[in-house]
Amino acid sequence: MSYSLLDSGDQYKLERFGEYVLARPCAQAVWRPVLPEHIWKSADAHFSRDQGNRWSTIRSLPDSWNTTLHGLKFKIVPTDFGHVGLFPEHSSQWEWMEALIQNMPQTAPPQVLNLFAYTGGATLAAARSGASVCHLDASRSAVAWARENAERNALTDKPIRWIIEDVAKFLQREVRRGVRYEGIVLDPPSFGRGRQGEVFVIERDLQELLQLVRQVLCDRPLFVIFTSHTPGFTPLVLHYLLQQVLQGLGGNLETGEMTLPVLQEKGNSILPVPSGSFARWKGL
Repeated sequence: MSYSLLDSGDQYKLERFGEYVLARPCAQAVWRPVLPEHIWKSADAHFSRDQGNRWSTIRSLPDSWNTTLHGLKFKIVPTDFGHVGLFPEHSSQWEWMEALIQNMPQTAPPQVLNLFAYTGGATLAAARSGASVCHLDASRSAVAWARENAERNALTDKPIRWIIEDVAKFLQREVRRGVRYEGIVLDPPSFGRGRQGEVFVIERDLQELLQLVRQVLCDRPLFVIFTSHTPGFTPLVLHYLLQQVLQGLGGNLETGEMTLPVLQEKGNSILPVPSGSFARWKGL
């Protein structure tokens, strides 16, 4: 019942979410598919942006179902935008983060802040690994979805704060209150709206956001993970941005492309699909 990328090409990706196979647009996949055409046509549902966003189905899909990724269960819901509530390309960042949390040489749980947290993949991974997590998103429905995912993984007893708020306003209050975090995860959108209609435009507002992130880091921070799906925000761009904001802290900064996890089978020739950029920093 786990997630896997089955194939990609002709600007589409073919993915298995639990027992259902979905074909969705993927602008980066400009190569030819590996699997034959009849496999693609047999997908349970296809999403298209031609003549408006719409799903076409081979068999009826339930309103929601479960899939597993990185040992975590997620509620899957096909939305009108083609999203399903899970961005699998982030799972390698969760694995990296969990290793740092589990190996942290102190008894108190590290404080982790997950910004633009969506349906909670990083939140669940951090909480499972022993961190105390603040999960923040401006969307009430996204936070409710994340809490459902926590229930699916029996993590409701973990120290997770669920906050519905505009990110910048929340960070400004944390700075004034002197609240600090050992780890921060942020995946800012290209464009977004806060709970009270606040507008976020990444090209305009990212510098201020990163400065606020720097101010809520503790004196000896453990990590920062910064990811982006915005066109033009390449790994090198993220490297420059995070390098500037963390200047003077030392540590180790690495960047790269996020890719969708590929089904691991003998003789598999499926190509990993690039899906955004990451920059991650590990403290001393």
